[in-house]
Amino acid sequence: MSAQENAARLLVRILEAEGVEYVFGIPGEENIHFVHALGDSSIRYILVRHEQGAAFMAEIYGRLTGRAGVASATLGPGAINLQLGVADATTNSTPVVAISAQVGLDRIYKESHQIIDLVSLFRPITKWAELAPTAEALPEMVRKAFKTAQTERPGAVYLAIPEDVESAPVPPALRPLPVNVVRPQEPSPSQIARAADVLALARRPIVLAGHGATRDRASEALVQFSERLGLPVATTFNGKGVFPDDHRNALGAVGFMRHDHVNFGFDEADVLIAVGYELQEFDPVKINPAADKKIIHIHRFPAEVDDHYPVEVGIQGDISRSLRALADSVHRRFDVNGTGQTIRRLMREELAEGATDDGHPVSPRRIVADVRTAMGRADIVLADTGAVKMWMARMYPTYEPNTLLVSNGLSSMGFSVPGAIAAKLAHPDRKVLAATGDGAFLMNSQELETAVRENIPITVLIWEDAAYGLIEWKMDLELGTSSHIAFGNPDFVRYAESFGARGYRVGTADELLPTLRKALAEDTVSVITVPVDYSHNLRLTDKLGDLTGPF
Repeated sequence: MSAQENAARLLVRILEAEGVEYVFGIPGEENIHFVHALGDSSIRYILVRHEQGAAFMAEIYGRLTGRAGVASATLGPGAINLQLGVADATTNSTPVVAISAQVGLDRIYKESHQIIDLVSLFRPITKWAELAPTAEALPEMVRKAFKTAQTERPGAVYLAIPEDVESAPVPPALRPLPVNVVRPQEPSPSQIARAADVLALARRPIVLAGHGATRDRASEALVQFSERLGLPVATTFNGKGVFPDDHRNALGAVGFMRHDHVNFGFDEADVLIAVGYELQEFDPVKINPAADKKIIHIHRFPAEVDDHYPVEVGIQGDISRSLRALADSVHRRFDVNGTGQTIRRLMREELAEGATDDGHPVSPRRIVADVRTAMGRADIVLADTGAVKMWMARMYPTYEPNTLLVSNGLSSMGFSVPGAIAAKLAHPDRKVLAATGDGAFLMNSQELETAVRENIPITVLIWEDAAYGLIEWKMDLELGTSSHIAFGNPDFVRYAESFGARGYRVGTADELLPTLRKALAEDTVSVITVPVDYSHNLRLTDKLGDLTGPF
């Protein structure tokens, strides 16, 4: 058989049929036929520096496009390195297809070099994991992989391809299966009627929008629903942007570690309308501690079971259609004045105060304010896990879906730099900024070389405190002291320059905004390091701990 007729080339044709634009990965001896075949295809292979980076890239690509991102690795250690990003994708309900090599079928049944049961390792962290036993199985198995990853509640899947299967000849007639995804659209009229009955008796309903509303492109319908019924809308950290923060009905994001301003809106509510919300985004006990609120769950799939999330009515189907049908069935409006206006005013005042804070090291509020000023409404910020996420997710105003990305499912450190690369590939017309602590940055900083080599312009903003700031914050809150959280850093400017990127160090608070603007305007990879004053952490939680309501 000719080289054009092996399973590796068939796999590439299948990926093309699925609409795959990029494969992120590192080749190994056992998948060289696949990687070589990609070179003759329409798919761009992004060679990364660590398989964890490949998985995070696939995740962010999947999150921004709705189409499964594809990560590729060799067998054994390469496949295992994919697992953090794969688990992150599953817990963040993001479609990813992870493909790795495996040893040949001629020795998979016995102890041998690099053999490990990869399918069993991936099953707990994916929606589906399997090994391709023959080349002829690839069209059906890959179609199932993409269908499983992208439908119902999205998530990651895994497919292992043995070395001898990858290089096996295939019949010339073997072709990709047609892509035909059928999704439920119309909500149940009886469930809409039941939800309308609940709202007819409600006193102070509130909407909580999660990332599922973003995935279902329900932002416009959500705004219309809020305006027609006069309902206040809060979002989860993952859902930020699905409802614009400058809308008169916006309450901001819920998810901070302390009882924040937005929580008072939930304290007063008797009915919770959850739109595209999933439990891993935010523990419902923090907004329904007595489990006494009636909950209307609007999503593509049923809610998970939780004692503090007792669903009164579940509406499944297209979220936009569900919202419009429910709005048409409710013949009253609610008053969103009072608490909502106060919450919005308090958050605006915090951001305005931060913009004038000239202290050095720089206050977190100043960094948030200057990033917001430097970025356009549609530009994308990825806030890595740590204290930086708490400040950005709580305070950074968002106006469009998927313009502030956090990991709130698994809360993995180190996703923002590789994720920024994928974000720029998904939206080359937008500015992309990775906001990261110094601890998270060094977990996947090697992907700077990937961005430089592949000519993918991104900006990285390092909040530098030479410590694991969020852990220090939590220790100080709960123990009154902290330990084992401090570390040393390289010279980040020279470090960036060693990869061929541009490096900047912010010396005063007033230097931050012009440096951000300069870096974001350049068509290259830039790294900015800014010393951050995390003494503001405890001041914030102490202040929030003294809050009383209702306002």
